Amino acid sequence: MTATISRLYDDYFQAQQAVRDLEAAGLPSRDISIVANNSDNWYRGDTARPDGIDDRTEGTEAGAGIGAVVGGTAGLLAGLGIIAIPGIGPAVAAGWLVATGAGALAGGVAGGIIGALTQAGVSREDAEVYAEGVRRGGTLVTARVPDGERTRCEAIMDRAAVNIRERGKIYRRAGWTGFDENAPPYSAEQARRERQAAGLAGLDRPL
Repeated sequence: MTATISRLYDDYFQAQQAVRDLEAAGLPSRDISIVANNSDNWYRGDTARPDGIDDRTEGTEAGAGIGAVVGGTAGLLAGLGIIAIPGIGPAVAAGWLVATGAGALAGGVAGGIIGALTQAGVSREDAEVYAEGVRRGGTLVTARVPDGERTRCEAIMDRAAVNIRERGKIYRRAGWTGFDENAPPYSAEQARRERQAAGLAGLDRPL
């Protein structure tokens, strides 16, 4: 039996480290997935620099890069690519969640990222908050792990992760009622402000 573990990170580099630590612990890359907001075009090619500009993301269309984001044999992060997700906009992604939910993620299918997450076993309530977190500039890491490795993998992923229940409460107190894939994606400035606010306040971390 396997379990699906998802965690949200405000900082892409924290998510990146979680992926590397999972791989170092022996979890195959094929069982890890990452989806990161790219509204401010921080991703450039095979590097990840929040201060970078990648002109190739201009005009990204739904479905672009699916072939590049399903993960490779050189480690998950070597397979990063750009994909457009309804309600989120340009995202940097790789891994099985993208491959499994490619139609829902990029094809405009009802449910979008919510459908991909719930199909993977995430509750609808948590999936809404994960999706909104990515929309606001965050990064989602999802792993399929053997039941016997769950505790160890959760400890790795929890190190810098958002407390999803508390984050949901914060969103709702501000008037958020749920993820809307028809809402306009966050602008570059909105995503930067959201990341900065979360970092300065240390919101709802650690788990």
